[in-house]
Amino acid sequence: MTNIATLPLFGFDLVNENRKIAIAALLEGSERKTVAFLNAHCVNIAYFNKDYAHTLHAADMLLPDGSGIGIAAKMTGQKVVENLNGTDLFLPLCRAAATKGKSIYLLGSAKGVVEKAAAKAKTLYPTLKIAGLQHGYFADSKTDTIIAEVNASKADILLVALGVPKQELWIDKHRDALSPTLIMGVGAMLDFHAGRVSRAPLILRKLGLEWIWRLAIEPHRMAKRYLLGNPAFLIGAAIHAIKSRIHLFDRIPPAKRLVDLSCVSAGLLILAPLFLITALAIKLSSKGPVFFQQTRVGYKGEHFNMYKFRSMYLDAESRRECLLETSDRNGICFKQKDDPRITAIGRILRRTSIDELPQLINILKGEMSLVGPRPALPEEVAKYSERAMRRLNVAPGITGIWQVSGRAEIDFNRMVEMDIAYSRTHSILLDFVLIAQTARAVISGRGAY
Repeated sequence: MTNIATLPLFGFDLVNENRKIAIAALLEGSERKTVAFLNAHCVNIAYFNKDYAHTLHAADMLLPDGSGIGIAAKMTGQKVVENLNGTDLFLPLCRAAATKGKSIYLLGSAKGVVEKAAAKAKTLYPTLKIAGLQHGYFADSKTDTIIAEVNASKADILLVALGVPKQELWIDKHRDALSPTLIMGVGAMLDFHAGRVSRAPLILRKLGLEWIWRLAIEPHRMAKRYLLGNPAFLIGAAIHAIKSRIHLFDRIPPAKRLVDLSCVSAGLLILAPLFLITALAIKLSSKGPVFFQQTRVGYKGEHFNMYKFRSMYLDAESRRECLLETSDRNGICFKQKDDPRITAIGRILRRTSIDELPQLINILKGEMSLVGPRPALPEEVAKYSERAMRRLNVAPGITGIWQVSGRAEIDFNRMVEMDIAYSRTHSILLDFVLIAQTARAVISGRGAY
């Protein structure tokens, strides 16, 4: 299976990709894989039900489901790329399956529900192959017969809607007896698409308040889950976040972290007027937000949002692909001296390195340090050699050896060797030397574009 980004949370590794990449990974390859979802309710159940927790750990892919997981991730200083809940994933998965000629078997929910959900999918994607249908109200004695029917259907995908945690336990128990290459527990997904349970309005879903709708339409069944479960989950998430923050020292040693916090706290106070002037200049010079956020890869492959003052036009990301062949730097990382995406103010910000100052916020959050390798883009890291991956062994920084040695004038391979050398020998004394040299590099502007 292609390497996909993951996000560690509550002791689990969650897929942290957008929907397109996640679906491609689900359908990739011929080896059997089991997939489960993790939402706030699942976390609560797993805390008390160790058999269920085991099945989640045993799943080949675990997908983030719901706003609660996003909140918990933010508490730990991370970000979920996309909410990959089963209800939103069903139709795109059916579309992708139809395109690839893969067949689906629907198992679970009440009588008539699987038929309605299948009919909806077939209406939207006529070439979709429905290998078989089976409601979920069957006796345990019928399990072997149902497994035989699933296997005889030669289905590529088996969607199991028996509810949490029953479906995960059932899948884990019978995994080796089932022949579909993708086996996924999908909860109430079929109920929503069959119209048995109405979906919350889009605005509530976007605000992460779908649970309020579920509680309103099914108060007796959902009261315990949401009125008691949500506060319990948030308390657990806060405790988990505190524990994970303590582990920041795994990423940044205590003495280095103390220097970071001291310097950044003083820096933010001193530089506050410069922040305001820069923000005003950006706003007056071009349309768009003052700050630019971009997903970067940090310590041990962790993804985080890196902050910068915006120095490019709004369509810069969409134009990047067209400019890759004109890069001035040899290797993976793209750099172009006369990049047409940069605004007039942006050129000044880059020349003076003022555009990097918002990364002081990343340092406060513990995602970066003052000194360390520059954090790379995920698509760049995906092309890294085994040796280049070693530059991820320390926390990324605003400045470092290559930054004070010529920045964009240094090619990728030399940058990697510099970063590996730093990861082996870094010390507080070396950091102070590099910070001092950074001031000189900023004034000279060498390699800054």
